[in-house]
Amino acid sequence: MNDIVIDIEQVSKRYALSHQHRPDSLKSWLRSMANRLARNDDQPKDEEFWALNDISLQIRQGECLALIGKNGSGKSTLLKILSRIIPPTRGQIRVRGRIASLLEVGTGFHPELTGRENVFLNGAMLGCPERLIRQRFDAIADFSGVERFLDTPVKHYSSGMYVRLAYAVAAHVNADILVIDEVLAVGDAEFQKKCMEHLQTHLRTGITVIMVSHNLHAIRTIASNIAWIQGGQLFESGTVGSDILQRFEQT
Repeated sequence: MNDIVIDIEQVSKRYALSHQHRPDSLKSWLRSMANRLARNDDQPKDEEFWALNDISLQIRQGECLALIGKNGSGKSTLLKILSRIIPPTRGQIRVRGRIASLLEVGTGFHPELTGRENVFLNGAMLGCPERLIRQRFDAIADFSGVERFLDTPVKHYSSGMYVRLAYAVAAHVNADILVIDEVLAVGDAEFQKKCMEHLQTHLRTGITVIMVSHNLHAIRTIASNIAWIQGGQLFESGTVGSDILQRFEQT
């Protein structure tokens, strides 16, 4: 039986970095165009920036893969491609199962809607039918710890309350794969502990987790495998029991 649930094959992501001056008025734009025509200048070309370059990884069912690397190394870009928020420039990703993502704080929430309304909205975005959300609503509210504020527009929520409610929804939609960026660092210590216990329990049932975290203690506690991303490339990968984390700490 093939237990590979995510197959990342030579994935690259390119961005164009524009260095052009953007005129703040029509008059400025016309003057700029006239000057360029007078000088016979070509249109300035954008600089290419490769956020990811030729990444290949295979992730198996029940595995918790931690992506490590310095800020700007490409970890979050890879999570966004996995979550189908942005497409890769080259390469492909094959996914077997349903993904629930927890990326930037507030992603998938409408600020004018209440917490209660956003539970249903976010659940729908994660592919969970309304009837199942209704069945699990009490469990979601209890896990989040923000029951008192469920009828308050989420624009009044703190970042920690956002994360609590978003994680509670993702934890109850029965996703096969959970993708988590550094958002859990926003929550308080008690909620982080609660989330770690939840992840450990669900990993034993066969759910797959891909996480980005700078909390090396959490990685050592939860992760089974590590992928070190450096400069947009896969620098090193292995098990959490290897000395990769120790070498990473020394950089």
